[in-house]
Amino acid sequence: MAGLWKLPMVYVCENNLYGMGTSNERHSYNTKYYARGDKIPGFKMEGQNVLAVREAIKYAGAYSLENGPICIEFSTYRYHGHSMSDPGKSYRTKEEVADVRKNRDPIEIARNIMLDNDWAQAGELKDYEKMVRKDLDEQVQQIMKDPYPQPEDLYKDLACTDGHYIRGVEYKMTQHEPLV
Repeated sequence: MAGLWKLPMVYVCENNLYGMGTSNERHSYNTKYYARGDKIPGFKMEGQNVLAVREAIKYAGAYSLENGPICIEFSTYRYHGHSMSDPGKSYRTKEEVADVRKNRDPIEIARNIMLDNDWAQAGELKDYEKMVRKDLDEQVQQIMKDPYPQPEDLYKDLACTDGHYIRGVEYKMTQHEPLV
């Protein structure tokens, strides 16, 4: 429908190479996900490089406004398992994970781009990393002190307007509370 109507849509497939604990090659006959749209054009690219992703999105946005939908398959990677029931150790080797960390880690790619282009100095980045780690540690400590949320907290900070009803939601506001 999007192709037929030439809707300005950018479809994104984030491909981390594994569906739960199964590699792409074992669960899909056609692993060229970007090409599955038949008449909708698409391309595959490195999804671990934040600047390349930005440029791809800019291109795809401009393309879709002019020509209709386009699909991008971003090749990414997850270092850990998919969930608690999937530790991610049985279907890939330590060497594979180490190789991705060494050659495709998004933070290292960004760091190298900044250093190679003299956008930052190594000392600046190290200082910034220390500041971020300190801030995160402080936030974790605060979170550990915070009380557990109560059931009524589920309904706080939600936007609600007259006349809207969500099927299956039993809670009904008796009065409109100010949004915080």
